[in-house]
Amino acid sequence: MTADTVWAQSRLVIATDGRGTYDITTEIGREVNASGVARGLAHLFVHHTSASLIICENADPAVRSDLEAFMARQVPDGDPLFRHVDEGADDMPAHVRSILTQTSLTLPVADAGLILGTWQGIYLWEHRRRPHRRTLTITVNGEAGTG
Repeated sequence: MTADTVWAQSRLVIATDGRGTYDITTEIGREVNASGVARGLAHLFVHHTSASLIICENADPAVRSDLEAFMARQVPDGDPLFRHVDEGADDMPAHVRSILTQTSLTLPVADAGLILGTWQGIYLWEHRRRPHRRTLTITVNGEAGTG
């Protein structure tokens, strides 16, 4: 018996209030569930050079605050090293932060849902200080569900 292969692709727009992490686990899970894939892979891609995707602890918000503090120390806004400041002091630092993290993630799917660890959540990490609308493409492929 051979399972049917399913490919599904959708877009998700996340409105941010500026720099910080935004939990998108529920939204991604909803898209994966709607794809019809029972077992396979989900690929997430953010269409921007100043935002990224991370898998991070979801139980203690201090973890994400600590990550932001770490990144601010490593890649501070207004660093005189940077010449690219077309959109302000956070412009080039946002690009560097995005490059140091990830613009895509690939996650396993089983039983028509994401497989994540107990304390894992999926986050969009906005690196700019002002609000933005961030677009993600979610591509899910694998064996079709049976029911």
